[in-house]
Amino acid sequence: MITKMTKYSFIMLSDETGNFLTRLQDLGVVDITRARKPVDTTSSAMLEKAGEIKKAISLLGKIDYTKDDDSEAILKRAESVTVPADVASAAADTVTEMEKLRTRLDQASRETGERLPWGDFNPADIKKLEDNGYTIRWYKVPVKKFREEWAEEYALQVIENDGSYVWFVTVSETGTEYTFPVQETTAPGGNWKESQAEAERIEDEIISAKALLLKMKGYIPELKEAYARELSDLDLYLAGASKETAAENMVTVFTGFAPSEDDERLQAEFDSMDMAYVKESAVEEDNPPIKLKNNWFTRQFEVLTGMYGMPVYSEFDPTPILGPFFLLFFALCMGDAGYGILLILIGQFLKKTKGSMARLSSLVTILGVGCIFIGIVLGTFFGINIAEAGWVPEWLKKCMITGEVAGYSAQMVLAIAIGVFHICLAMTIKAVCYTKRFGFKANISTWAWLILIIGGIITAGMALLGVISEPVTKWTVIVLGIVSGLGIYIFNTPGRNPLINVGAGLWDTYNMATGLLGDVLSYIRLYALGLAGGMLGGAFNDLGMMLHDGIPVPGLDWLGFAVIVLLGHALNLAMSCLGAFVHPLRLTFVEYFKNSGYEGRGTAYRPLARQTEQ
Repeated sequence: MITKMTKYSFIMLSDETGNFLTRLQDLGVVDITRARKPVDTTSSAMLEKAGEIKKAISLLGKIDYTKDDDSEAILKRAESVTVPADVASAAADTVTEMEKLRTRLDQASRETGERLPWGDFNPADIKKLEDNGYTIRWYKVPVKKFREEWAEEYALQVIENDGSYVWFVTVSETGTEYTFPVQETTAPGGNWKESQAEAERIEDEIISAKALLLKMKGYIPELKEAYARELSDLDLYLAGASKETAAENMVTVFTGFAPSEDDERLQAEFDSMDMAYVKESAVEEDNPPIKLKNNWFTRQFEVLTGMYGMPVYSEFDPTPILGPFFLLFFALCMGDAGYGILLILIGQFLKKTKGSMARLSSLVTILGVGCIFIGIVLGTFFGINIAEAGWVPEWLKKCMITGEVAGYSAQMVLAIAIGVFHICLAMTIKAVCYTKRFGFKANISTWAWLILIIGGIITAGMALLGVISEPVTKWTVIVLGIVSGLGIYIFNTPGRNPLINVGAGLWDTYNMATGLLGDVLSYIRLYALGLAGGMLGGAFNDLGMMLHDGIPVPGLDWLGFAVIVLLGHALNLAMSCLGAFVHPLRLTFVEYFKNSGYEGRGTAYRPLARQTEQ
């Protein structure tokens, strides 16, 4: 099946692309393309505005004050605050202002702690003393260094003693000689109550800012709509922007696709980046890259689908049908159970290698298993006809297809029957998928041919087996002919001139008759290649026995036999593998894909990722 994809559109200045691509490479899931477009003052302002809105959405999305110490006060004040018209700018300005307020609060709190030991003094009184010719000096010393006798020599007043430090001041006449045993400290800038009041005022401003941010958080849906509009306007503007702008002043527009199953993880990553982006579900018109998602068995055959071409986004993944039929066709072309054993051994050997060959090991092993079963059904083992061998159990011989059907080899009839079924399946898939993509009205002729061919085959089979009587067969054929004829010749293109429809139907009939006959006969190659491989393997066995019988020296006769048989079967295995690979591919790529309407014009999903050594 085809993995559902999500389309991402990224817009950024060209000098920001390096880090962006590095992040995408680390993610390893985004298939990215880019286009460079000129940017001028207008588009630059639009891009800046989109980035501002994106940043505001991210900032407001993180707002949560439920565990804040002032949560109740914030909630209460948020009810009365007024949100500015430009929410995006206000959010950024408010966050910036809050950072400044926090810095000022830290400073005010620090000043309060420094001033508190000096007590509740009036700065005006200090100024009055200085005006009267006295100088106040401030000291802070550890308790161990403080001396009580200083009070006997100086006009000293202890202000605070907390057991670790002593805060005190001295008073002396201005202009007189003064010395003191310890260095004075910086005088407090004011009363501690002043700085405490300033801290409380700042805390109140922070509560107001938080309340405003909390109120603006409710505007996130409107911001997202504005962000989408801004990006849409920017994309429209860039589409018609002049290409004469300087090359170094460019904006880069990236379009990326990633599996929708990774949406949640990728959106979290992109939201953490400072960029503008739009996310939407991919549609066929976007031509998204194709990533196939199949089970372990079917996944081994995806390489064959890729050889022809990946499906487009609205098409179907042919691999689930291609895989089993390719396995069947390959085994029929090989036609030898012994060669299947050798392929399994080769597959196990490839598993121990590195690179692309190692990735083919599972496919080769699966093909080998298929060859064993089909080889038994065809009755060939290393060129030996085991259907006639006496050492093969009778119950196993009953599983083999031998003899003739209506004078033709049963194995050839089997190959043609498989071809008929394969083509009918292709036509059914075409009818269903084309109807889903383009509607029933545009595919009336396709359904008519399907009814005629499959209905005719079923009717003929039931008549030959005696399931339905001759009259029933007659009327069934008449009904099928009328219904399909109307669809093929009259209503193949509704609304068009009926005469043109008849002409188109006749031409379609000619192409269908000649084409289907050639397509069905192409499947005879399945029988022919298997028969040729088995006969050639038997011929080498006969040559080996002839050489064995012609050498009279014991031991040397078996050596000659072994050389002929080993070399012969090695050559036959190589030629059979080549034919068994090429011809089933042709039956798939030509006969099947043509009748199923498969186009294969899609692009393979190749995400930007770091390369690792295989």
